[in-house]
Amino acid sequence: MFDSVRDDLRTTLDEIRAAGLHKPERVIGTPQSATVAVTAGGRPGEVLNFCANNYLGLADHPEVIAAAHEALDRWGYGMASVRFICGTQEVHKELEARISNFLGQEDTILYSSCFDANGGVFETILGPEDAVISDALNHASIIDGIRLSKARRFRYANRDMADLERQLKEAGEGGARRKLIVTDGVFSMDGYVAPLAEICDLAERYDAMVMVDDSHAVGFVGPGGRGTPELHGVMDRVDIITGTLGKALGGASGGYVAARAEIVALLRQRSRPYLFSNTLAPVIAAASLKVLDLLESAGDLRERLNANTALFRSRMTEEGFDILPGDHAIAPVMIGDAAEAGRMAELLLERGVYVIGFSYPVVPQGQARIRVQLSAAHSTEDVNRAVDAFVAARAELQG
Repeated sequence: MFDSVRDDLRTTLDEIRAAGLHKPERVIGTPQSATVAVTAGGRPGEVLNFCANNYLGLADHPEVIAAAHEALDRWGYGMASVRFICGTQEVHKELEARISNFLGQEDTILYSSCFDANGGVFETILGPEDAVISDALNHASIIDGIRLSKARRFRYANRDMADLERQLKEAGEGGARRKLIVTDGVFSMDGYVAPLAEICDLAERYDAMVMVDDSHAVGFVGPGGRGTPELHGVMDRVDIITGTLGKALGGASGGYVAARAEIVALLRQRSRPYLFSNTLAPVIAAASLKVLDLLESAGDLRERLNANTALFRSRMTEEGFDILPGDHAIAPVMIGDAAEAGRMAELLLERGVYVIGFSYPVVPQGQARIRVQLSAAHSTEDVNRAVDAFVAARAELQG
């Protein structure tokens, strides 16, 4: 049976390669940092890393690593169980309380990833008599989570408040019992920030709840690093925040839902990814507590990240690159053609700069790009070297 399937799969893989959409995986032989060593899948040796979610440079922070070592000795390697059976330790409850306090929410529930967190929310709190209104550019995990629910689905154009209001009206006219607006806080492929104040205004006008996936913001966006709700002054108006421990908060893995107490209580009883997945490893929970300690005095890291971002964006604009507007550390350099974006990434790697070309289906057809991600771990020299490499790679690509 598999012989015929194998031929079909090989044909599909050949088509992906021919279209320039193949996504090779490079292997690095060092800890995650501003500089990494590529050991397979590209130019061997030390390269500058401009494609990680390591926004604050905490993935290899010595205090985080020390906390992880201590946690291994105290709490062990893994729980080998789910939370409600025998998979809850004190360290998990402490982390949930700390995240709740940091984000200004009533309670928090941990998941093995933010993908699972988003996958576990919608079907738990929404039924067929309810409506979910989702931004068109929301993360794939939100889209998949919505698909798991029986709620009516509405979609509004990215950050388009007039369209959001139209969808809210339609949901209300359709007799929706509950309405939930869901948006990314920062859209991961564009670096655009959601207009949360306007979203909350519409939610209050049309009696809807608000949910924000703030994975690309918590830790470094907002005056205290509390994310886009803090940035827009709506921390008390957002009902559900989902996020990850795998980006600015240390870069490991794990996710969470921070929300109203009753929502979290119901998730503990009925959220399938929570009830049927192993508990977050205690070493990650303990190291994440250390990250939250560091965030209390991380103002200098956020300032350095902002300075690096401003420098990269301004220099790339001066050099004539098409870079999407904004001031977020996600700085997409638009290429257009998928094969050209992949070739540009290869040329940059040859020049010691590790980036990735993004193409369909991760981004729309014809909108291939290189998503550059700045970090507080980068130096000014690193940023300037990256821009110079882009200029040289473009010259070679254009012949």
